[in-house]
Amino acid sequence: MSAHEDFAASATAYFRDLQARLCGAFEAFEPVSRFESRSWTKPAGHRLQGGGEARLMRGAVFEKVGVNVSHVWGVLAPEARGQVAGAKESDGRFVACGISLVAHMMNPYVPAVHMNLRYLSTRGAWFGGGSDLTPTFPFAEDTDAFHAALKAACDRYRPDAYQEFKAWCDRYFYLPHRQEPRGVGGLFFDDLAGPDPAADFAFVRSVGEALLAVYPMIVARRKDTPYDEAARERLLVKRGRYVEFNLVYDRGTKFGFSTDADPDAYLMSLPPLVKW
Repeated sequence: MSAHEDFAASATAYFRDLQARLCGAFEAFEPVSRFESRSWTKPAGHRLQGGGEARLMRGAVFEKVGVNVSHVWGVLAPEARGQVAGAKESDGRFVACGISLVAHMMNPYVPAVHMNLRYLSTRGAWFGGGSDLTPTFPFAEDTDAFHAALKAACDRYRPDAYQEFKAWCDRYFYLPHRQEPRGVGGLFFDDLAGPDPAADFAFVRSVGEALLAVYPMIVARRKDTPYDEAARERLLVKRGRYVEFNLVYDRGTKFGFSTDADPDAYLMSLPPLVKW
């Protein structure tokens, strides 16, 4: 096993553990609903090998939440190699693993949340990911708590990381055709390949732990807030912006299509109901 493959195996083990803990925390809010699990693998002889586990729950609090883990390797299609750093030099060979989380909430006063953490190797290897909050009705208390948790994770990594990755998030999660941000931001980082891969991996883990700590607290604070049909209508229209971003601009969606991995998994982020 190469060093890149060994690191991918370690990262995948952490992502699977985090997936289980996130699902447990979210199920605790639901009186009846539980996550349904679907495993997928690519057949022998396919240019892509490996697979993943997609977990999805539709409930009374979480209208739709998906927490997916994948670990794949193989050869990218020639037309996709320009999208991935180092893929041309590696003749398309790559290893990738990651966890993706998107939660769309029933109550308009509970913000949607997204998190993605990933490890990718081609000619070289790096980590990427981030997390952001998308409220229909922003509350400063929630936004501040979310950013404080992510900042603490960044501060343990290096002093300037929060400002850099927050600014990157603000640039990335922006809809140019609407001239508006998708939400209230968070973190976004990519090409994380410092001199100490263990430190990079520790940072990625700390982002996952920060999300696990702060988001259930926000859900608990807002899930019983009374709302009317007008508030629900506003939520559905806000989700339209989410769909526009994910189908037009999101790099993770584009990468999923380029790998021919699992369409249901990389389209998991789409909400169950939406209006324009």
